[in-house]
Amino acid sequence: MRQVIFTPDLEDGGYIAEVPSLPGCYSQGETLEEATANIREAIQGFIAALEADGLPVPPESRLMSS
Repeated sequence: MRQVIFTPDLEDGGYIAEVPSLPGCYSQGETLEEATANIREAIQGFIAALEADGLPVPPESRLMSS
């Protein structure tokens, strides 16, 4: 499981989804549900592309609480 940050898209409406532990992995959707489904697919494709290129998959970064 990866942390996903959802941000309202103030220009076009809907939501933008970003995965901090996978720099460059973004998606969007008109609703939170659509953005969630789209980012899940984007994560799978992003990791598959890294693996196909023989590149390491960044680990999920854990947020540390003090």
